[in-house]
Parts: sequence; C-alpha cells; structure tokens
Amino acid sequence: MKDDVTKADAPKLKDDIRSFDQRLREEADADLADVLPTETTKMTQIIAIYGKGGIGKSFTLANLSHMMAEQGKRVLLIGCDPKSDTTSLLFGGKACPTIIETSTRKKLAGEEVAIGDVCFKRGGVFAMELGGPEVGRGCGGRGIIHGFELLEKLGFHDWDFDYVLLDFLGDVVCGGFGLPIARDMAQKVILVGSNDLQSLYVANNVCSAVEYFRKLGGNVGVAGLVINKDDGSGEAQAFAEAAGIPVLAAIPQADDLRKKSANYQIVGTQQSQWGALFAELGMNAAVAPPVRPTPLDQDGLLALFDGSETGADVVLEPASDADMRGKDAEPKASLEVIYDDA
Repeated sequence: MKDDVTKADAPKLKDDIRSFDQRLREEADADLADVLPTETTKMTQIIAIYGKGGIGKSFTLANLSHMMAEQGKRVLLIGCDPKSDTTSLLFGGKACPTIIETSTRKKLAGEEVAIGDVCFKRGGVFAMELGGPEVGRGCGGRGIIHGFELLEKLGFHDWDFDYVLLDFLGDVVCGGFGLPIARDMAQKVILVGSNDLQSLYVANNVCSAVEYFRKLGGNVGVAGLVINKDDGSGEAQAFAEAAGIPVLAAIPQADDLRKKSANYQIVGTQQSQWGALFAELGMNAAVAPPVRPTPLDQDGLLALFDGSETGADVVLEPASDADMRGKDAEPKASLEVIYDDA
C-alpha cells in the first residue's frame, strides 16, 4: 500500500483493505473449537504464538518448526515481532532481511519485491520476518498490517503449507499485534509462558482477547500453553488448569538448552537429546483443538503464587485530600451550600 495516499485514492484503498480483511476471514473461516483431536483436516493450520517479550517464543518456534519439517510437514515461519529475532536461531544468528525494509528499498529503486528477497529456508523450514519501523518513526502494529498486505501481493493465500506459524509479541494485543485474533486470521493460538507472574499476566491478557472476540463472533481459540524454562514450581501448570487450557509441553530450565540457544544451535531435531520433547510438542500443537479459555482476574492470578512473594496480602489504603496537599497545606472553607431542614 502506498505511503502517500491522495483523496482520490481513498475509496480504492478502503476497498483494498476490506477485501484483505475478507480474504483473511475466508482463510480461517471454519470454527474448529468443536473439532476432536482425532479428526484430521487438509486445510492449512495457521497458528499464532504469543508470549511476553524474552520468554522464549523465538527459541520455541525455531525448534518447533524445524521438528515439524523433520516430521514431513511443510512449514512457513513468519516473524511478526518488530525485534525481528524470530528467525535468528533458525539461521544461525544471521539477520534475515525483513519484508518492510526490503519493500522500502525496492520501492525507492522502482523494483518489485520477489519471494527470494524475503523468504529463506533451512532444514525444510521456510521463514521470513515482517520487521517494523525505526524507533520513533512509526507504529509497530501498523507495520504488521502493512507487512501482511505485502504478503498478500506475493501470493500468501495461494501458498501450499501444512502449517503457518506466526510469532507475535504478546505484551501488546491491540492493532496489528492482535490481527490473528481480531480478524480470524489464525485458527488457534499457542501461549508461551513460565512460572513467573509477568509472563502469565501476558498469557492471561491474550486469553482475555481471545474470549472477547469469540463473544463478537470470532472463531480463534487457544490450543494450549508451552511452559518454557520450567523449574517445576507449578504456577504455569496451575494457570493452565484455571484457564481451562492444556499444557502442550514443558521445556525444562536446563543449562544445556540455555547454552545451545545462546550459540544459535537447533535442538528441535531427532539427533538432539531434546528431540523427543519437540517431537511431542509438534504432535500436540498439530492436534490440539482451539478452546475458549477462561481468563483469570487479577486476584486469581495472584492466588497462583505465594502471597509473600507477590504482595497479595497488601490492603489498599485510600488517600485523603490532606495527603495530596502535603504538610504545608491549609484547610480551605467549603463552597458547598448547606440548607436548613426547615
């Protein structure tokens, strides 16, 4: 879509956006919430993965996609995080040219973007990054929407994949970041979290977004939770049970995994000691039906943790007008009119 739009272009632009929205809905129109795990479907599964920044989505996705490809599936991995780090592990730390920056460069040169400019492959996985604007120079969510508009021009709806995995920043579920949920672009969501309050807070927010749009007639559901850096303390498992979603895998807090991830080594392969774990995750992610979650309120989240660690026993103490005015404040006469009973 052009950056500079004239008034004459506005009607066509609205039609293009409306058409794009409709195409996204048609891509994932079937409500899979009642599909049994034993049933199979030939349609492409579009799965959006959400989680708190730094929780390990990229690590999980790179290894999950690699394992799915080893299992004979055609997999497309799309990074939808402005940090553009989704494909880093898959490509050994090498930066993948993003769709947005490539489009900008090609446009200035008067050229069209080609598949080979933005999509790369390794181990049977096809991968690309949407990218985002420079700091302070644009909206990341709008960049996501623009990126998918470019994907449509490249033929996104005609591509033949068994799975399309979308890596979304879970801290924000508005605008472009909420695209898969708000516009029925995906059939289901996978959450990545850990046994800490902040990551489960983000996971719970995504559950709330899913439930909100289901009430509006949407079809997206939650397939389950992947517990990353699992130390066995149990809070993430308790959250999954309370929210009514399954745990798809528990990736342990292991020094070997940390080192391999830091060195951009793939462990989602049968040759790795962790291969069985990611093979099971691949199977679970494939067959898990999208369910309607039961989001927790703030007190419910805090109740998953030891109160001495979360401050759950804190009592709200109302502030007074004197508190707000400070120590030198002078009382002022009220302007309220008081009428006699007579």
